[in-house]
Amino acid sequence: MSDQILASERQPSRSQSFHRLHRPGEPFLLPCAWDVASARLFAEAGHPVVGTTSLGVAAGIGAADEDRETLTAMPDLIGNISRALPEALLTCDFEDGYSDDPAEVVDILRDAVSSRGDAGLAVDGINIEDSVRGQMVAPDTLVAKVRAIRDAVPDLFVNARIDTFWIGQDNLGEVLERIRTYADAGAHGIFVPGNLDLDVIETIAAASPLPLNVLASPRFSRTQLAEAGVARISTGSLLYRTAVSAALAALDGLNRDLPADAENVLSYQDIAGLDSQLP
Repeated sequence: MSDQILASERQPSRSQSFHRLHRPGEPFLLPCAWDVASARLFAEAGHPVVGTTSLGVAAGIGAADEDRETLTAMPDLIGNISRALPEALLTCDFEDGYSDDPAEVVDILRDAVSSRGDAGLAVDGINIEDSVRGQMVAPDTLVAKVRAIRDAVPDLFVNARIDTFWIGQDNLGEVLERIRTYADAGAHGIFVPGNLDLDVIETIAAASPLPLNVLASPRFSRTQLAEAGVARISTGSLLYRTAVSAALAALDGLNRDLPADAENVLSYQDIAGLDSQLP
């Protein structure tokens, strides 16, 4: 057997690399982009995976978040990011799959997430949630979608998002039951967004047979979340909201007749130069 073949066997695939990042107690930070520039900057900052924020994408087109209105904008963004960052691992928010029909979800996924030529889909993972327009759906609904996606694209990391806490229903028992159900359906990971107490996170992580993904917390550090058993920390819409908030603060300074505050702000050349790095 040649050295080249041996090296190939030792080199993990994109899918394997993405799966192996999910280590309970050693969470990686997933920055969520809203355009190509933010994705490139996050990758250049050393993050091995870049995600997307559905709020940032929806806001960019004047649409409601999590309302199936990003079906065109999200694939456009994914395609642009994958072309700009062909080596980066990429995962995206796929809302609820944009359909109630599992077969249609698979068709939409194949059509929407443009391919890397012979390498397959432009993403290495997706989030798919169990609520639609702010209402929880029966667990069997997401089960059918997860199974259909796993059958069609076995290597794609399917992160099953449980929205019980996210929509304001404080029901840990339901969350734990949904975790078991989605794990049995073949999901690779579990995402439980919300402003969760640390003891709740610990309980979920201990009970889940799958790696747990939570949002970056205003109350707990990365180390604390690691000790609670978390495997992945997503920024969600935080970075997008931070950028918009900083813009408003800068504008307020100008309105109050202050000089423009450009300290710690990337220069025009820094941002414009990103285009010159495109393949």
